[in-house]
Amino acid sequence: MSTRGGTLQSPADATADQSPADVTSDQSSARLPLVVHVMALGTFLMATTEFVVAGLLPQIAGDLRVGVAQTGLMITVFAVGMIIGAPVMSMLTLRMPRRLTLMLALGLFAAGHIVVALSSSFALVLAARFVTALATGAFWAVANVVAARAAGPAASSRALGLVGAGGMLANVIGVPVGAFAGQLMGWRGPFWALAVLAAAAVALIARTVPHDGPHQQAVSIRSELSSLRSGRLWLALAACATTTGGVLAAYSYISPLLTDRSGIASALVPLVLVGFGVGALAGSLVGGRIGDKRPHTATVVAAAGATVLLLAISLLAGHAIVTVVLVTLLGFFGLGANPVLISLAVRYAGRAPTLGSALSVSGFNLGTAVGSWIAGLALSSSLGTTGPAVVGTVIAALTVITTLALAIVRRRGAAASAVQVTEGAPAAPGTNP
Repeated sequence: MSTRGGTLQSPADATADQSPADVTSDQSSARLPLVVHVMALGTFLMATTEFVVAGLLPQIAGDLRVGVAQTGLMITVFAVGMIIGAPVMSMLTLRMPRRLTLMLALGLFAAGHIVVALSSSFALVLAARFVTALATGAFWAVANVVAARAAGPAASSRALGLVGAGGMLANVIGVPVGAFAGQLMGWRGPFWALAVLAAAAVALIARTVPHDGPHQQAVSIRSELSSLRSGRLWLALAACATTTGGVLAAYSYISPLLTDRSGIASALVPLVLVGFGVGALAGSLVGGRIGDKRPHTATVVAAAGATVLLLAISLLAGHAIVTVVLVTLLGFFGLGANPVLISLAVRYAGRAPTLGSALSVSGFNLGTAVGSWIAGLALSSSLGTTGPAVVGTVIAALTVITTLALAIVRRRGAAASAVQVTEGAPAAPGTNP
């Protein structure tokens, strides 16, 4: 697997040159480089801004004199910007050094938050959110490649797990703290804080991300687009969309299920959501570690686990304690394979790893948008509050199909390669040819 002209070896290729003991030792003892943690900080800030608005909607609506439902467009516009921004911005910045791309993306991210914090026009706020989302998509796509390349082929999924964990941690810490800060300082306070933190992250990137070599920038747009002919890439992207589509279809409307079906007090719902976030954080770290050794096993098991858990939630939602446990486990299994799927998308993109990473970001966000939309329709149907979980079960089952297909294609490819090597090998001394 290559990067903008440079070579990034796949985990499977790397392990072929080492003994099993050496590979295991390297993976268990190696520490991830500092730059991977800096990339995780960036994704923490960006996931925080994506969802912190949900806890500030009434305040923003009152201050800007718009309805709460209309204010929710701040979330929708951001999601659309992420879907469009990741692949488009990765192509526009193709010939730029990755270090510069990351710094400019975070700088634009900070500027967008300053505009929101100063604005009294809702239209301007929406425009700033869209631009911020474009920058977020560009950062996330490049950050994945930078982290994987810095960690090396034997730890790329673990590195992507840590980068993804930054986003998961936002739901556990960033969003609740942002909502609390909004109550103390007003809704503009969290946006100022995110702008300052983003500016600080720019300085960290300048110190930790190495310069690209000249050979890593000489890649044409045609070369990048040629990666789209890979069927395995599209299977990986489909899995990205369905995995988040299934899980977040249920999660987006989990509050009414918890209160109406499970009988959990509304004041306790945030604690259940924290449990989901903690499960997702742990799943991202564990999934990334397992994915370096057995990527296809990790994705299939996670997809099957999420499908079973969503089905169980739809059937057992009337039992409060059981539902809380199931929701926490859903976070672990439902989002735990995300770093592995990103790693596979980067690998199968061949000479266009940044585009592969960008498309995986778009896939995740597209799945979220479509899944939550269908779940909303199900909520209004005769299925009621269990409708979103039923929808999530069906979508998650599609993830099982796509991940199994990837595993089968990979196994057939490995078998075909083994046959070619055997047929082309010279006869051993003392044997007949």
